[in-house]
Amino acid sequence: MSIKTLVINPGSTSTKVGVFEDETLLFEETLRHPTEEIAKYASVIDQKDFRKEIILDFLKEKNCDPKTLNVIVGRGGLLKPIPGGTYAVSDALLADLKAGVQGQHASNLGGILAREIGDFLGVPSYIVDPVVVDELTDKARISGMPELPRRSIFHALNQKAVARRFAKENGKRYEDLNLIVIHMGGGVSVGAHDHGKVVDVNNILDGEGCFSPERSGTVPVGDLVKMCFSGKYTQQEIYKKICGNGGFNGYLHTNDAREVGKLAETDALAKQVWDAFFYQIAKDAGAMAAVLHGKVDQIILTGGIAYNPFTAQTLTDYLGWIAPVTTYPGEDELLALCQGALRVMTGEEEAKQY
Repeated sequence: MSIKTLVINPGSTSTKVGVFEDETLLFEETLRHPTEEIAKYASVIDQKDFRKEIILDFLKEKNCDPKTLNVIVGRGGLLKPIPGGTYAVSDALLADLKAGVQGQHASNLGGILAREIGDFLGVPSYIVDPVVVDELTDKARISGMPELPRRSIFHALNQKAVARRFAKENGKRYEDLNLIVIHMGGGVSVGAHDHGKVVDVNNILDGEGCFSPERSGTVPVGDLVKMCFSGKYTQQEIYKKICGNGGFNGYLHTNDAREVGKLAETDALAKQVWDAFFYQIAKDAGAMAAVLHGKVDQIILTGGIAYNPFTAQTLTDYLGWIAPVTTYPGEDELLALCQGALRVMTGEEEAKQY
C-alpha cells in the first residue's frame, strides 16, 4: 500500500509545500507571502493560522482531499541540540518550537503546522534532521575558550539526505561509511560523517569555517575584537558583517555565485575571491579527513553552487587524493523530509523521541 505524505517547509517569506506518493512527487508549490502580509504578525508563531489556511487552500486547488494523507512532515526548527533522525512532534517538541528555545525562525513553524494538521486528520506528524542536529564528539566541542564551546548548526537535512542517497546507490548502509559532505549555498558547511554521525562540522549560523556567498567564515580574531571596540560599529552591524554581508557580499557586493564565477573570468579581485573560496573549502575538507583518520570512503558535494561544473573540477583537484568525489547538486529538501517520514512509516527506522 502506498503512503501519501504532505511536506511543509516554511521560509521567512514563503512556504514550500509538496505531496508525495511514496517517493514520487505528485505536486509541489512555493507559496509566496508578501512582506506586508508577514509584517502584520508580531512573531513567527503568530503566522501559524495564516500559513495553515494557505496550505489547506492550496490542497483544495489541487483537488487533494486532506483525508487521503497518511502522514504530515515539517521542517525542523531551532530546537535544543539533538541527534539526527526523524522525530515525532511530541508535546515537548511542540512546546520548544513555540518557545523558540534557540531563537524564533520560520522553520519552527514546520513542526507546529505538521502537528496541527496531523492531529486534525488523525495521522502522525514528524520533523526530520533540523539544523540543530548535534552529534559532535566531546573533543570537537572544545574551542580553546571555556566560555565559547563549539556548536553544531549546519545543513543537516541535506547533508544527511545526500549521504544516505550515496550509500543506497552503492548498495551500502550510511552507518557503515566514512564521508565528507560539503554543502555549498548561501552558507557552506563541511561535515565529517563517521558511520552515520556528523562528528565534526562548522557552525554556519555564526559564520564559522570557510567564507561563503553571505558569511565571513572564521576571521582573524584579534582584529575582530579591535573592530568590535573601535566605536565605529554597533553589535548588530558587526554581526551583519559576519552573517549576511560577509564573503562574496563583502568583497563583491553580490551573493550570487553564478555572477561571481562569471566576473572571475575578467576581474582580478573577483578571481582572487573565487579562487580563495574553493581554497578555503578544500582546507576545511582536509581537516575533516584528519578527523576521520584519513579513512574516507567518499567526498560528496551538494548545494546550489555544486551545479557549476567548475566546482567539482576544482574541488576534485584539491581533494581527489583523499577519496573519490561525487556531486549531488542542489538541495531537494521536500524529498529529504518525505524520505525521513517514510523510513519511519515503513518500519525502516523508529521515530526518535525529543
